[in-house]
Amino acid sequence: VRISYRELLGACNRFANAVTQLGLQRGDRLFVLAPRLPQLYAAVLGGLKAGLVVSPLFSAFGPEPIATRMNLGEARALVTTTTLYRRKVEPVRARIPSLAQALLIPDGDDGDDALPPDTHDFDALLRGASEAFATVATRPEDAALLHFTSGTTGKPKGAIHVHDAVVMHYATALHALDLHADDIFWCTADPGWVTGMSYGIVAPLVHGVTLIVDEAEFDPERWYRILQERRVSVWYTAPTAIRMLMKAGAELARARPFPDLRFVASVGEPLNPEAVWWGKEVLGLPIHDNWWQTETGGIMLANTATLDIKPGSMGRPLPGVEAAIVERLPGGGVQVV
Repeated sequence: VRISYRELLGACNRFANAVTQLGLQRGDRLFVLAPRLPQLYAAVLGGLKAGLVVSPLFSAFGPEPIATRMNLGEARALVTTTTLYRRKVEPVRARIPSLAQALLIPDGDDGDDALPPDTHDFDALLRGASEAFATVATRPEDAALLHFTSGTTGKPKGAIHVHDAVVMHYATALHALDLHADDIFWCTADPGWVTGMSYGIVAPLVHGVTLIVDEAEFDPERWYRILQERRVSVWYTAPTAIRMLMKAGAELARARPFPDLRFVASVGEPLNPEAVWWGKEVLGLPIHDNWWQTETGGIMLANTATLDIKPGSMGRPLPGVEAAIVERLPGGGVQVV
């Protein structure tokens, strides 16, 4: 599906009008639980235009992690698919007292076309909404995004990112990912995580690039075909995916040329040196590792396009970022090593 910036604007405005008509107000929390469908992007951006605080959820989460995060975030509204709602939200909705509105994207996977009780048809709401919408005025420090940590080290923690964070998204995509307006950019991260939001939605759009979105799950041959046929020039992915591509064999990669690909970056966990060399040998490009986390909302350290890569290193601090190695003191606090 090809979507122009103009068409995306129209869909976002229709969504903003729809949720406003449902009674949502500036500052309300909108949770999004969906695969990488066009409606997800309209909901995220339309929610921001309506002054809502948008919180993405990973669609593979089960009912308990979903309920935990929605209660911590005081969810007022939810956008999800009919199937995901029936399987993962409906069983726990009574335990989410703040949830007032649920907008369901029809997917037909469960064979039941009837809407569950107390829900709305997402597509029908947007069809009946106007494409004219005046963006709700927000201040730079007003909340825009609510991300949750993975929860692997205890109860998931919420991290608020403000509207002014878009400046960081723009700057880091320029310095760390070398984005230019004529690029075709593919970020493989799911928007349910911070990478997929910051660099899968916000950063490429504010740079005006063409953004590739793949709804399907990982498949080596499919990924190589996308790189070739979609003429991807900048590719942002994860070490796990790179290692799976390595396991699939160099022959599969070499079967397709990627003449347009000029920059490859990785994030999510440490990128082992072998993967850096594999990129150089098989893709013809080194893989530029970088580091940041949910709490920062944007890239902190990076192997930029102008740096010689030291395999195993996550790079240097970006402009405006100070980095140091510290140790914890016995009595509390830290000191720089």
